[in-house]
Amino acid sequence: MSRLLRYTLILIALAILLVFLAIHAVSWRPPARQNIAVQCHAGAPELAAGQGLKVMTWNVQFLAGKRYVFWYELADDRGPDDRATSADLAYNLDEVSRVIRDEQPDVVLLQAVDKGAKSSDYQDQLALIRERLADLYPCSAQAYEWKADFDPSTHVFGSVGRTLATLSRYRIEHAERLQLPQRTEGNPFKLPFAPQRALLKVYLPIQSGGQLAVLNTRLDRYATGRDTQLRQLQAVSQQLDQLEAHGETWLIGGDFELLPLGQRQRLAPDQQQRYSADADLHLLWDKYPMIPSNAEVGSVDRAQWLTHYPNGQTGDSPDRTVDYLFHSPRITRQEAMVRQDDTLEISDHLPVLATFQLPPR
Repeated sequence: MSRLLRYTLILIALAILLVFLAIHAVSWRPPARQNIAVQCHAGAPELAAGQGLKVMTWNVQFLAGKRYVFWYELADDRGPDDRATSADLAYNLDEVSRVIRDEQPDVVLLQAVDKGAKSSDYQDQLALIRERLADLYPCSAQAYEWKADFDPSTHVFGSVGRTLATLSRYRIEHAERLQLPQRTEGNPFKLPFAPQRALLKVYLPIQSGGQLAVLNTRLDRYATGRDTQLRQLQAVSQQLDQLEAHGETWLIGGDFELLPLGQRQRLAPDQQQRYSADADLHLLWDKYPMIPSNAEVGSVDRAQWLTHYPNGQTGDSPDRTVDYLFHSPRITRQEAMVRQDDTLEISDHLPVLATFQLPPR
């Protein structure tokens, strides 16, 4: 080997090493379990055994609204839009706050809430929402599901910050972030900047003893030939099984990116490919009550239980259900609905609401 070739190979190796060191410096590597700071005003009330509890789950799509088709929403990242305008972010902040104030749920589970992201003007969107609803929600917690000081991809080329956020009318005693399994295959230069899906778990103490565990999540989309979404669902199922085995009262809500029984066949062929042919969500519905239930999404009134209205798809109304609440059998469901009438332009997802009764003791 000539001296020139040897030096060239050494320089190439050093360049690759420097690239990986730079990626390591700006990417995010969260621990498997992490305690999360809780914001809670003094004097926040505690839950009472046997009381009613109204819960909302809503993927608010980082307050972007429905006038865009973002780069990651089409195959091969071909979506034309990288960000929403500042005017749309402001408008949808007001709209999300309006709907929450109108419903006044006791607990609000939000997904896709930005914090420090270049594409959303570096907003702390939870802080903005809390500011508008300060009289309703003295307590909150937030956990990142996508974070990088600098993502070099052409669609981002700047900071990323997207979170799960939980607001509560009742005192939150403790919060933690639980890492879900992540994608392991793909471009090694891009993987460190991929979303890091998680569970945000908060504990609400109950006056007479015990606590209510409230979990908030968002899973990866299905991709042919990859098992990431299934592994994430299995991890969620394992977490709920552990809570149930320990006799804890719990509920979970979020954007699961999974269809209920029989709905995949009703989608257009190109849309069916976005979902597994296997009804993987059975890992949860086989064991725990689901809202909306398979019976509801398969009934003659199934249109009222649709929760997702994908950007860039034909049609002017929701056509699938991917957002759910699941709960411990110890909790009694009373009422449930998907708020559709005045939410279609706020996000590509619609809010799911349910009222429960906590166990008497």
